[in-house]
Formats: sequence, structure tokens, C-alpha cells
Amino acid sequence: MWKYVLKRVVLICITAFIILSITYMLLQCLPVNEPTILAQKISFWDEQVRLGYYWWVDPSEYSKLETGEIIASVDFYDDLGNRYVYVAYPIIERYGSWLKNIFTAWDWGVSTQIEPMANAMSMIMERLPVTIELNLISVVISTPLGILLGVVAALKKGKWVDDFISTVIMIFISVPSFVIISFLLIWFSYGLNWLPTQWPSNTQIALDPQMATLAYIIPVCALSFGSIAGFARYTRAELCEVMSSEFLLLARTKGLTKSQSVMRHALRNSMVPIVPMIISQFISILSGSMILEELYGIPGTGNIFVEGISRRDFSVVMVDMALYTLIGLAATLVVDLSYGVVDPRIRMGEAK
Repeated sequence: MWKYVLKRVVLICITAFIILSITYMLLQCLPVNEPTILAQKISFWDEQVRLGYYWWVDPSEYSKLETGEIIASVDFYDDLGNRYVYVAYPIIERYGSWLKNIFTAWDWGVSTQIEPMANAMSMIMERLPVTIELNLISVVISTPLGILLGVVAALKKGKWVDDFISTVIMIFISVPSFVIISFLLIWFSYGLNWLPTQWPSNTQIALDPQMATLAYIIPVCALSFGSIAGFARYTRAELCEVMSSEFLLLARTKGLTKSQSVMRHALRNSMVPIVPMIISQFISILSGSMILEELYGIPGTGNIFVEGISRRDFSVVMVDMALYTLIGLAATLVVDLSYGVVDPRIRMGEAK
């Protein structure tokens, strides 16, 4: 078991390393979107020199450089007429410096556009709690409701209750979450004026603490509806299959009532594929919350990831990419291990 876990952890590290390396190389092929304010621009390029990505060139010596030495260069003047020239190292050397900065100093660079000269890692860590909180609340709400609806639909199979639940499930599975949040905003925020139209700022929360609670309703509902439908569909399908199995018919013939046989045997067996799905659902919600955070103005990691890509803030994008990659890969290991927890007969890493 532990040998299997160690092997998977090593594979996760290798996969994450490859994904992030490819992402870094591709981003480095794009032009740098430097800060617009002159003082920040000078500080930013000095920071690039410190990190080992660019090197400073004396303006009088710049013209003497050979064409092959100039991979990419920056040439600008300050308000006093002083000239600044910076030349990029080859991509492979920048990549080596990037790895060295991470492994030796845990330095992922600074933001260029969102919060100029702010530490990229600190920016992501400040926004991570909001994203995790929204996703956890949504999973906590959607998991029991989805399983309950699935159980009811399975027990009422072929009746109008089953048809109604199945229809609602297909509707919410088919409609994207950003459509749901747009509908909720139009109806409850702009139409009825019951809920905030945007995520409140810290100042607004301090003035009206109730607004902080109301602000969770729309994003949590938008994230939960699809998950509830997914859990209900899988629970119904698994429970219907188990309820028609021979061992459950045997339990009924031994005197167990329908509710007893379902709760003691059928539901437990149907949970084998559903429990790992809870972990997978958390990861899918985490990814889907990017658009929701952008639409609702939530200061989370999804919002800053979208903004970082649109504004070419490469350091922020790399940190956020690393976060989502590691969470997604780690979740695959947790999902596999959870099978053995739900059903002790399953052993991971066994030869047979």
C-alpha cells in the first residue's frame, strides 16, 4: 500500500514538473507585459536582472552586441533622459534560473499588471481561502442533497417522482454554471434587489455584515446546482443496479424490509463509485469557479487566473497554474485511495 502511494506521489511530482515546465516555456515565447508607471517599470526590470532572466547593458555598449546575443531586449528612457537597456538570456537559461529561484528561495517572481511589484505567491495565498471556502460550502450542500434525491428517485423508479427528478437533473446538468449565475443575478439581484450584484468589498462588509452572508448565496447556488444533479444521477443509477442484484433479493427473502435492505446493503454498495466522485466534484467545481469569480467579482484564485492570462501577468499565472495542477493531481491519488476506504476488499497496488 505505502509502496503504491510513494510511487504515485513520485509520478505526481514528475507530471507537475513537466506541465509547469511546458507552461513556462510557452509563456516565455510571449512578449512581457511590463508595468506602465516608469518607477515600477525600472524596479521590475531590475527584479528581472536579480532573478537571472535579463541582464543590464550599458547603453554605449548596446550597439556593439552581436545580433545573435540579442534574444529579446528592452530599451527606454526615464524622465531625466537616462537610458535603460536590458537584454534577455536564452529561454533555456531563463528556465534554469526560474527553477533555481523556486527550489532555493521559493521565489516565483512578482506581478507586473494586477498588483505591480507584489509577490506573486503572496497574492495567490491571500485569495486562496475565499475560493476554497466557496467550493467547500458548495460540496457540503450538494453532496447530501444530491444523494438524497438519487435515493428517492431510485426508490420511486418508474413513477412520476422519478420522472420529475430525472427531468430536473438533466436540465441542471445541461446548463453551464455561468448561465445559472447570470440568471440568478438578473432575477434576484437586478430584478428583485434581494441579493448583492457583486461580491462586497471589505469596506462594504464592515458597514453591513449581513451583506457578507447574502453574497455567498448566488455563487454557492450556481456551483451547487450542477453538483446536486450529478450526485443524484449517479446515486440513482448505482442504486437501481444494486437493488436488482441477487444478493439484495436474498436479503429480502431472509426477512429484511425494503428500507432495511436498501439502507444496510444497497446504499453502502452503491457508495463505492460515489464517494470518490465527491473528491472529483470538488476539483471540477474548483475549476468551474474561475468564470463565476470573474462574473461576480469574487477575489479568489480563479478570478486572478483569468485576469493574469488576459493581462499577460506571467508570474501570477505560473503560481496559479502550479496550484491547480498540484490540487488536481493530488486529488487523483486521494480518489484512488478512497476506493479502499469505502470497500475494504479493494486493495491499491496489488499484483492481483
